[in-house]
Amino acid sequence: MGIVHETAVIDASVKLGADVTIGPFCCVTGNVVLGDGVTLESHVVVTGNTTIGDATHIYPFASIGHIPQDLKFDREDVSLEIGARNRIREHVTMNPGTQGGGAVTKVGDDGLFMMGAHVAHDCIVGDNVILANNATLGGHVLVGDFAILGGLVGVHQFCRIGAHAFIGAGSLVVEDVIPFGAATGNRAVLSGLNLVGLKRRDFDRAEINALRALYKSLFVESDGALMGRLAKAAIEYGGSECVQQVVEFMRVEQNRGYCTPRNK
Repeated sequence: MGIVHETAVIDASVKLGADVTIGPFCCVTGNVVLGDGVTLESHVVVTGNTTIGDATHIYPFASIGHIPQDLKFDREDVSLEIGARNRIREHVTMNPGTQGGGAVTKVGDDGLFMMGAHVAHDCIVGDNVILANNATLGGHVLVGDFAILGGLVGVHQFCRIGAHAFIGAGSLVVEDVIPFGAATGNRAVLSGLNLVGLKRRDFDRAEINALRALYKSLFVESDGALMGRLAKAAIEYGGSECVQQVVEFMRVEQNRGYCTPRNK
């Protein structure tokens, strides 16, 4: 049986799942749906057309579902969808979408959003993603599964962060980061592959070796244009699922350039 503190403010329009816990001085308004086992610690605010998945835990002073920080926003019908089993820590902010960006912001399952992290309008965030303290996503950012963003990382609007990528603390990302890539610096540059993450998640050694070969072909050798090297590597290493993931990521029409190593 759920527990709702007597000081919490809950609109009649809010839908509560089973075993929801809402702590002191929380404010839940609008067309909010809280799934089974959701926990809101004290002073959490949730509003708008916001859905929060089962067993997600939100900590004090988080602001979830308030209107986008976009001057073009004109009270359109937009939404925020948060998946299951997320941990959303203190002072995190997540905004819904905008009419110009698909009208929805989506956050997957099993994520960790540390203190002060921000997910802006129209972002699509995958499963098992970590945003460390004060990491910030601009509008329309795509973040793949298992990506990790270090503390104080800033990601420019419309950028893509590939699955299993790692962004070092304090980096400013203004270009797309390939899946499995590691990027650091201001402006961020590609510094190699996220080998630590690959090994921690027990990727097959053959897949890691294929990614190493792909990385060398794309970013170490300099024979021809990047997309030409990509086409050649796709044929040479195409038997690797991980390589195919990188190839498909880079073949998608994109708004930003690609994050590459710093020129020697």
